[in-house]
Amino acid sequence: MENALAVGALVCGLIAFVSTFWVSAHAISSWAGTLGFGVGLYSQYVSATTPQRALNIVGIVASFVGAALGIAHGGFLPH
Repeated sequence: MENALAVGALVCGLIAFVSTFWVSAHAISSWAGTLGFGVGLYSQYVSATTPQRALNIVGIVASFVGAALGIAHGGFLPH
């Protein structure tokens, strides 16, 4: 379960970060970033190994950046 949560946080973070390159994808970036940030924080809380924690931190940071830029580009709802 811990590995799946760590990978899930990383995937959500990557989706959120990559979708910030298109301003029109701000809703995807905002939602994926928020979801990845929450999953990453919970995953960090229950993680057992150092590699899981490393994936969690990368996922949390990417999710935060993606969510912040998604919100700055237009927020959670599409135009």
